[in-house]
Amino acid sequence: MIENSMIGSVISVCASPLHTMSKPVQPGIRLIDGSGVEGDAHASPTVKHRSRVRIDPSQPNLRQVHLLHSELFEELERSGFGVKPGQMGENITTVGIDLLGLAEHTMLHIGENAVIRVTGLRNPCSQLDGLQPGLMQAVLDKDESGNLIRKAGIMGVVITGGEIKSGDQIVAESPSGPFTALEPV
Repeated sequence: MIENSMIGSVISVCASPLHTMSKPVQPGIRLIDGSGVEGDAHASPTVKHRSRVRIDPSQPNLRQVHLLHSELFEELERSGFGVKPGQMGENITTVGIDLLGLAEHTMLHIGENAVIRVTGLRNPCSQLDGLQPGLMQAVLDKDESGNLIRKAGIMGVVITGGEIKSGDQIVAESPSGPFTALEPV
């Protein structure tokens, strides 16, 4: 077991070669070092998200893999939204790990050998309202000080590739040094 770690598991894995919001659930995905999910539209060492490509297509891709906690689906259901794995564009749906509470640079060891370095929070976009009106607002909140809370998952880059499937264990290894809260990437 890794010191200073949290353990969860993979509920589902998703990928799509198209730039669409939703990604179909797959039996398994393969992570490629420094690129992302094999065959996914966002896999690349440089940005592939359309809004970021317009700004500077040569910037590094800090959004190679999108992870989303299944606990959010339960929260959304209580608010009247029905969301299933892959619909919000995530590559990996998790359970049992506080993704939003992780520190920047946390290493996620998934399955037998895949490792993802957490880069930041997913900044939800208005495309979510195309799935269900009001969904974008439902994944945003405010804390007691009025600061915006983004609940649409986290982003990361692939450090070590490997196969990932539903049921695989996730071990979150905290970085050494002071805790740095996640910011949108």
